[in-house]
Amino acid sequence: MNYDVFNGDADGIISLLQLRLAYPADHVLVTGVKRDIELLQQVPNDGVNNVVVLDISMEKNITSLQRLLDSGTSVFYADHHRSGLIPTSDNLDARIDLDANICTALIVDQFLDGAFHLWAITAAYGDNLIAKADGLSLAAGLTKTQSEQLKQLGTLINYNGYGASVADLHFHPAELFKALLQYPSPFDLFTNKSSPYWVLHDAYEADMSQALAVAPRYQSKILALFELPDLPWARRVSGVYGNYLANQTPNVANGVLTSNADGTYTLSLRAPLNNKQGAGDICSQFETGGGRAAAAGINALAANDVSQFISITEEYYSGKIL
Repeated sequence: MNYDVFNGDADGIISLLQLRLAYPADHVLVTGVKRDIELLQQVPNDGVNNVVVLDISMEKNITSLQRLLDSGTSVFYADHHRSGLIPTSDNLDARIDLDANICTALIVDQFLDGAFHLWAITAAYGDNLIAKADGLSLAAGLTKTQSEQLKQLGTLINYNGYGASVADLHFHPAELFKALLQYPSPFDLFTNKSSPYWVLHDAYEADMSQALAVAPRYQSKILALFELPDLPWARRVSGVYGNYLANQTPNVANGVLTSNADGTYTLSLRAPLNNKQGAGDICSQFETGGGRAAAAGINALAANDVSQFISITEEYYSGKIL
């Protein structure tokens, strides 16, 4: 039996989408909400021949990865998050790139020699690599209108991945992947009024209108921090709202706190777009935190640790060493 294991956001879904458009296969799909990243533990030892792993941190899955490698499973692993020490194994094909201006879909795009390049550009937009995606769009000869369409689509696929559980989402990520697999070109979604694009478009507009009405909880020249309530719309919009804020204020770090039922917060942090570093280092100082240089998060930030988070972030981006 074979497994495809992938993050439920735009980057993870579109990474697998490119691979399966190029190499069709009916593998068992393992995915979840964007923050559900320790996915390899769901793959058993017995009877597994091959596993594809996309857009989840190797560092967070190292125990399960080593278990699979030791059992003789062949693993293809592509990612751009913190990797830790990459295992040495003949069973592992690891394609890891931690550059702040790359995403997993672009790694897969390189692997496939650009076979589905428009989808890779869509993923880059969805992962908030706007300048990178703009450059790729220009090089591909796309018009401004076409580039804007891919940006909207990438944003919407990414938006669908955020929630406390799949019950918050409009599409289960596995089902969204299957639906998108029917479209070799992302532009085909815009002409089909029954495509996932139109469902997500209307839902996104409604959720974002509520988020944009929220005043900052904390604001300085270094950090802006916004707090959203413990409601499905807030959980769905938290990540794309953080990306929106980052693009509006590229010299400022932006954080979005979303209240959890247990009194903690889920935090999304975006490094300043003009200084895309440190977000993963900051969030990794907290027990449930992690991510990459440009964007990171904390799954359960205690209410009394918010002030510590603010202090650490202010200190980091004021030029001091953590």
